[in-house]
Amino acid sequence: MNTPSIHLMLLVLLLAVVALFCMLVGAAAGLLARIDGSTYANALLRGAVAFAGSATLCLALLTFVLTAL
Repeated sequence: MNTPSIHLMLLVLLLAVVALFCMLVGAAAGLLARIDGSTYANALLRGAVAFAGSATLCLALLTFVLTAL
């Protein structure tokens, strides 16, 4: 039952979940930076850094899991 189309669908679904998770992490980091008193530009920069860091970690973990299978 594990056809290539199911693997592709699972990969797309996992990438969508990773993207949503990373957006939430970035938004939370930016909001916390803004509440802490940072300027809008600095809060946006902190959110972008948090998004990029979490995306890197999530995609590295996803690559490791897909390689192990």
